[in-house]
Amino acid sequence: MQKMMNSSIIYNYTKVKGTFFYLPLFLLISIALYLYTQDSLDAYSYAQIQKNVFFYLNSKLSQYPDLQSNLSETGNTLVAFSFLSLFVLYVPKVWEDLLSASLVGLLFSIVLKKIFAVPRPAAVFNTDNFVIIGKTLCGCNSLPSGHSITVFTTLTVLLFTFMPKKTIHKIVLCSFVLVLGLILVLARVAVGAHYPLDIIVGSIIGYISGLLG
Repeated sequence: MQKMMNSSIIYNYTKVKGTFFYLPLFLLISIALYLYTQDSLDAYSYAQIQKNVFFYLNSKLSQYPDLQSNLSETGNTLVAFSFLSLFVLYVPKVWEDLLSASLVGLLFSIVLKKIFAVPRPAAVFNTDNFVIIGKTLCGCNSLPSGHSITVFTTLTVLLFTFMPKKTIHKIVLCSFVLVLGLILVLARVAVGAHYPLDIIVGSIIGYISGLLG
């Protein structure tokens, strides 16, 4: 049974093509061009252009603090891996790919955070104007969201692992994974840790990391 599942997974992975990178790269370029046209490529302007959206989402989502705090923790690598520990015994191939994809995502996260050095919302805005759930983060490592990278790296690997053959089933599964991922990463805005674009960019990079892994 285990060999059959691993064989099926390997077959699914062979279906991953270079063209799958076109959409995420297009989205990243589009975001960069948007920021450029808005003269918001520097860290301060990047934060200011998202101010209203950040405050709005934070105020709405933070009405459920316990839920958002728990959802936010799913982006913690140790928490995510603990949920998937059964794969070690039953589907070891998935675990191998999750580890390799996560290492790629970690590398992206470390390098890009240092390059962009965007200050967290609590370091830019008055903390009396928005809700912070849990620890107050004030470092200059907001972009991209590491939690979002972890979430979408994991979901991408699982998506291609269990991708069904029928088109309608593929659409349903992809839609479910996308919605689930967005719910999980939006929690980072709810707890006051990231700007909206942080989680969008992090999610895209997580998808790329999942494909590379």
